[in-house]
Amino acid sequence: MHGTDLHVATDAGVTGRSHQPRRMKEANEFKSWLSQLSRDFSDLDDKQRNETLDLLIATSGASQLSHLSTKLETLLKRDFLRLLPLELSFYLCTFLDPKTLLRCCVVSKQWNKVVSGCSQAWYAACWQIGLRMDCDEKSQDGPLLKHSYLRAISRHRDLEDGTAFESTSLYGHSARVYALYYSEGKLATGSDDLSVRLWDVQTGKCLHVIETHTCADLKFDKDKVVTASFDNTLACWDWATGQRAQVFVGHVGAVFSVDYSDELQLLASGSADGTVNLWALNTGECYNVFRGHTEWVTRVILRKCQVDSVVHRAGEYVLISMDRNEIKIWPISTEVNCKPLRTLAVSEDKSISLLPRLQFDGRGIVCASDIGIYLWDFATFELRIIPTKQCSPALLGFGTVFSLIYHWQHLYVMDVRTQRYICKYPLPVIRKSKRGSSIIAGDCDWLDGFELNEKLGLVFATSMPDHSIFLIRWRKNDT
Repeated sequence: MHGTDLHVATDAGVTGRSHQPRRMKEANEFKSWLSQLSRDFSDLDDKQRNETLDLLIATSGASQLSHLSTKLETLLKRDFLRLLPLELSFYLCTFLDPKTLLRCCVVSKQWNKVVSGCSQAWYAACWQIGLRMDCDEKSQDGPLLKHSYLRAISRHRDLEDGTAFESTSLYGHSARVYALYYSEGKLATGSDDLSVRLWDVQTGKCLHVIETHTCADLKFDKDKVVTASFDNTLACWDWATGQRAQVFVGHVGAVFSVDYSDELQLLASGSADGTVNLWALNTGECYNVFRGHTEWVTRVILRKCQVDSVVHRAGEYVLISMDRNEIKIWPISTEVNCKPLRTLAVSEDKSISLLPRLQFDGRGIVCASDIGIYLWDFATFELRIIPTKQCSPALLGFGTVFSLIYHWQHLYVMDVRTQRYICKYPLPVIRKSKRGSSIIAGDCDWLDGFELNEKLGLVFATSMPDHSIFLIRWRKNDT
């Protein structure tokens, strides 16, 4: 065998075929052949098509395989987000959850630009995480909303892992503390040691100490503190002098709750004698006694209404009282034998009890019960029930986004829109009174949604068995 013949035979053995001269088809002939091939291929079923492609790939050389690889990459990895009109890309983004949106941002620079610019999607993400949104999505910048969402995620994560809060204690009382009231960075505490103390929450400094009577409830402002006592009376005390400015005598049972309005110069009180009394704040005169409760009156609220309702106009003051079975709304009147304007109950047979603490923000009445949280719209008195995982929770604060709940040595933050608990913070053994007067929430504006600026101040306060006050505050960010 000649050398040339040996070379051809060897190459044929490797490739499986000998080098035969290829005849180039004429252009028209090739187009006709290709058209017929396309028609024949279209007539095949999927299995036959796949077998045909397998054969073509097997008989293809390097040039054909390279060409096929390029075509497949174009077909299989087509950037549809770049090819679509921007409005349609934004529309698709609105169907994605926040985690998927963030993943899409790292696909490419183009995807990051498109996804980050979708203000509607990021507005929804911010709302979902609980960020307070004061404007609609059309007036917001997409990248700014995305940045806001990332900051809110960090706040949310701190709540989930318990690093959002820090605790401290206040010492000074020598007997059990029954009453707490918080306002604008100050905490007032009333004790069986016959004193009321005013504290700066941030520094822990005691600002005032006043010698008083026993204290079941209290409320203060910058000039005075009003106390409700187990001795059946109420009193008003001057912070500057420590002297009693007024005394209110008329109840025949312990006074469990007090509220007042400087604008109306009125004071309201609720007592174990089952009555709600209305007093002149400056003179101590009893204007009226409202009867109708069959249990201890554990809470009274005197506050402005913010909506028109069937019993009040927006801007009018509302007087609300509560016992363990009913909530009553009273007219602010000196008329004798006044009847309640409205009575709210959670069960006709009194099988379900109302629990501390009653809330009223001018738009809704909110109270915990044995089975969950009851919310009455003050405009219509329509009832909404929000179930809770805990039995008999103590409601500390309620907002449009979150609620703050105490139950069995834990502080909970619940998303009221989904009933999902995002925080469970352990507490030491505390002395919780049946009326809930020994536990209190701090600033509650965050319950209507997170703000981007750093949150400081009081979250929760309670009295302890050693007569100290246990505080939970927002932890200051060190970064």
